[in-house]
Amino acid sequence: MTLIKSISGIRGTIGGRSGDNLTPIDAVKFAAAYGIWLKEYSKKDKLRVVVGRDARLSGEMIQNLVVSTLVGLGIDIVDLDLSTTPTVEIAVPMEKADGGIILTASHNPKQWNALKLLNEKGEFLDAAQGAKILDIAEKEDFDFCDVDDLGSITRNDSYIDIHIDEVLDLPLVDADTIRKAKFKVVVDGVNSTGGIAIPKLLEELGVEVVKLYCDPTGHFPHNPEPLKEHLGDICALVLEEKADFGIVVDPDVDRLAFIDNTGEMFGEEYTLVACADYVLGKTKGNTVSNLSSSRALRDITQKHGGTYEASAVGEVNVVTKMKANKAIIGGEGNGGIIYPESHYGRDSLVGTALFLMLMAENGGTVADLRASYPSYFMSKKKIQLTPGLDVDGILTAMAEKYKDEEITTIDGVKIDFAENWVHLRKSNTEPIIRIYTEAKSQSQADELADRIIGEIKAVAGL
Repeated sequence: MTLIKSISGIRGTIGGRSGDNLTPIDAVKFAAAYGIWLKEYSKKDKLRVVVGRDARLSGEMIQNLVVSTLVGLGIDIVDLDLSTTPTVEIAVPMEKADGGIILTASHNPKQWNALKLLNEKGEFLDAAQGAKILDIAEKEDFDFCDVDDLGSITRNDSYIDIHIDEVLDLPLVDADTIRKAKFKVVVDGVNSTGGIAIPKLLEELGVEVVKLYCDPTGHFPHNPEPLKEHLGDICALVLEEKADFGIVVDPDVDRLAFIDNTGEMFGEEYTLVACADYVLGKTKGNTVSNLSSSRALRDITQKHGGTYEASAVGEVNVVTKMKANKAIIGGEGNGGIIYPESHYGRDSLVGTALFLMLMAENGGTVADLRASYPSYFMSKKKIQLTPGLDVDGILTAMAEKYKDEEITTIDGVKIDFAENWVHLRKSNTEPIIRIYTEAKSQSQADELADRIIGEIKAVAGL
């Protein structure tokens, strides 16, 4: 179960047997399927696709395979080489391209890689489009072009700088205001492309940068998911450097976490809360996050007179709900900031700039800011899936058990209790069931999660 096909893309571990892992054969097959689908979808004779990658060790190999496959279909390529997910997303419409592919397994460890697929807007494909590509890949009915019609490759390594310029041009970002605050910030780029992009952005904003793991070698110095248990080094360095705060991103720079001035986690869930607080304070409007995200965003939105709605998990689902709800900011509680004024994609560069503006205008410390927000605590646990486990049956049984509570089933099962909630769902990116809970204290959140895990195991006979 190390080749996972979902709305989050085609994701798998490198090596092993084709069909079971993300091997060169699988990379070619799914790239070809995307190219064939794009030809049908765009109804154009000549297509252009933007391709970029994070710094993971398999990136260059997978990129060469993907680019050559698309060239073999007669598709022209704009090759960004080392880039970030949001940078590729903004490059697609800028290049007037027909689509884009980001080669990254996001927060997964170094043995993973993935093809994340974009449309002509630089947005992720919807479930129906993804299903069509999987069908094409399954049939392997590929028709490559003649030698005279091969695509071309144009290399452009300037897009991180272009992306930074776009962030600086946002109406709610004022570089002078940030420069005057004279911030000192530690950056953990997990030895991927965030180590290029985030320090460059900060330096443009007059921030003193202390770099930690910012060499894009692809040798991740710790588990690249920006969770507390993986971030001891930056927490210590923020204190040692007497920095105002720390910034942590995942390998493809679409998840953003902060370390406060005391060396404690600001809380990934509160990245979106803080950025939304700043934006809503300047512009009246609505917000959206997914079902697994904190109630704190709802509270802050209502404080500013807006409406909050929740979507199914997955960036494409959040974006769809944001458009329907006319949300002016949204995202996911894993530190993913989506600010439509820039583009409809999770973007740590945009999130960093908005957070800096909030801190520059508010004054005070990051710890003070965190203390000013509604206090919720989350537990994020998982159960490893085993072959033959009837996950849907388990989720149905849990929904039935708690049918007298407020139940939402658009994505797994979410059970809303008066003082807390639990969300149970199959992961789009790993062979696991995720169990997320939130309560008014960490012990209550952990106890609720452990209780639910015990109930799930009893239902499943584990």
